[in-house]
Amino acid sequence: MCGITGFINYKKIISESDKNILFSMGETLNRRGPDEKDEYCSNSVGLAHRRLSVIDIKNGHQPMIKENNNNTYVICYNGELYNTKEIRNKLINLGYNFNGHSDTEVLLTAYIEWGSDCVKEFNGIFAFVIYNKLTDSLFFARDGGGVKPFFYYNNDFEFIFGSEIKALLKHPSVSSNVDKFGIAEIFLIGPGRTPGKTAFHDIKELKPGWCGTFSKSEGLNLWQYWKLKAYEHKDSLSDTIYTLRSLIYDSIKRQLVSDVPLCTFLSGGLDSSIISAVASEEFKITNRGRLNTYSVDYIENEKYFENNYYQPSNDNYYINLMSNFIESKHNNIILDNDLVGNALLDATLARDLPGMADIESSLLLFCSEVKKNHTVVLSGECADEIFGGYPWFTNEEMLAQADFPWSGNTEIKANLIQDKYLQFDPKEYVFKRYKDTIDSAPKTGSETPSDSRIKEITMLNISWFMQTLLSRKDHASMYSGLEVRVPFCDLRIIEYAYNIPWDMKGYAGREKGILRKAFSDMLPDEIVYRKKSPYPKSFNPAYTRNVENKINKILLNYDSPILEIVKPDKLQELLDTKASMFSKPWYGQLMNYPQILAYLYMINTWLDKYAINII
Repeated sequence: MCGITGFINYKKIISESDKNILFSMGETLNRRGPDEKDEYCSNSVGLAHRRLSVIDIKNGHQPMIKENNNNTYVICYNGELYNTKEIRNKLINLGYNFNGHSDTEVLLTAYIEWGSDCVKEFNGIFAFVIYNKLTDSLFFARDGGGVKPFFYYNNDFEFIFGSEIKALLKHPSVSSNVDKFGIAEIFLIGPGRTPGKTAFHDIKELKPGWCGTFSKSEGLNLWQYWKLKAYEHKDSLSDTIYTLRSLIYDSIKRQLVSDVPLCTFLSGGLDSSIISAVASEEFKITNRGRLNTYSVDYIENEKYFENNYYQPSNDNYYINLMSNFIESKHNNIILDNDLVGNALLDATLARDLPGMADIESSLLLFCSEVKKNHTVVLSGECADEIFGGYPWFTNEEMLAQADFPWSGNTEIKANLIQDKYLQFDPKEYVFKRYKDTIDSAPKTGSETPSDSRIKEITMLNISWFMQTLLSRKDHASMYSGLEVRVPFCDLRIIEYAYNIPWDMKGYAGREKGILRKAFSDMLPDEIVYRKKSPYPKSFNPAYTRNVENKINKILLNYDSPILEIVKPDKLQELLDTKASMFSKPWYGQLMNYPQILAYLYMINTWLDKYAINII
């Protein structure tokens, strides 16, 4: 994993000033790639790379240059290919030679052989740019699951890109302007965002499964190389269980390849327990010693924990049960509540946008602790989205809701915003995005009404909620130079699971029932049948006091930038009533009163630190 950034400008040849700009852009990504740095400049292009060394530490240097048939190709790549060996063997059979065993060289060589079709060969997580010197053009792509980020700006003659928004903002062509629709993204959609958009007026995000070119003759050309497909599921229950288990086991096994220390996250939930069980078994088979597992909690959290509809149980009992079962070397990271509150600043800087409150700042601190001993970690994201683990897959009221099921309260959120920034219908703004997504859900036409609706909800989750969680995980982990891999986000698993009918997917009347059944022999029964519980948040009142103090300081400072956008009296009312006007979390399952305050604090921090100019 790494950080990539750069630009091409057909109206000029790279100057010393441009090289300095490129270096400054690259320096913003040092946390993503602390091990090596380099730049490539030629003609009108500049590419910068910051490397986190994971595979082929000696020969994986970037930007990587390869000569072939009197042409020069240069790659800047962030990610991991999990089928490197198969692609490499194909290319060797076609007559290619390799200098090392890095996936970077395999990816670049694949492009030389197959051109833009190379992306159809890849199983992995990636965002990359390849410069073709002969045509003086760029080719770029992003993985189908959206695990690795890719942001860009373009005009008719210029293309600027980066793993993070902060890299683009170092370029003089890119502004920190935000318009009324950007404000709508932050307050009505956030911390999610419309696919392909950011809150910044000038900056877009390449959608998952998309690629493109930028050339002097044609400018920007984008197309979708991978999309979810619907087909009739004809496998029996036993065959479905066998196929799922085989795909998941294969994905986990492929993602255990690393030349640096590797561990897993373990929450005691189904998804992380499956990954940890398979990883532990593979470690034993390959004589890699005991697997290290990690969990996170907060000071005195058990004392204050209150079970609820979304978070029915504390993790600790299940973590210990699972760790003992697989004989892992477990590490439980306990976070200080004030540190979690104060890390909201760093969490904002990591994402370049307001994020998921303490659910994000705690993850950032957690990852920084894991990084002290490990560089790669496997995590359980994406299983809930594709196997139906969230309440909105089974709760009839939420399932029928003609809105994003993890959000809502649109009118209450809009009521916080000053009228001059709401020259449109906020409910229509949100509904259009919801409707466009469910209309795009692939179907065979033969689904039952309930299966048709489940496919719509799944498409919403893959396109929106999953992307928010993946963005959170990438930015929070890479802020410490920790690579997180997500085995359930293998496109083979996503597509197969998408097409399993709900009466089979919800085996035995349980959320993720088919997944529970597929791995029931590898886990203790209490883990197999444990009800879904999300990432842990702090219940300690010390954290609530921390964020309340932050909002009070904002209200006392008339120059606080958020007060230009929100109504101060409504912000005060939020404090006074402890957000009692919100009937459900601001976003997801965890963003209640303290998290709403934290999110608003992150907005204020973002407006300030990024010198946001509202246009």
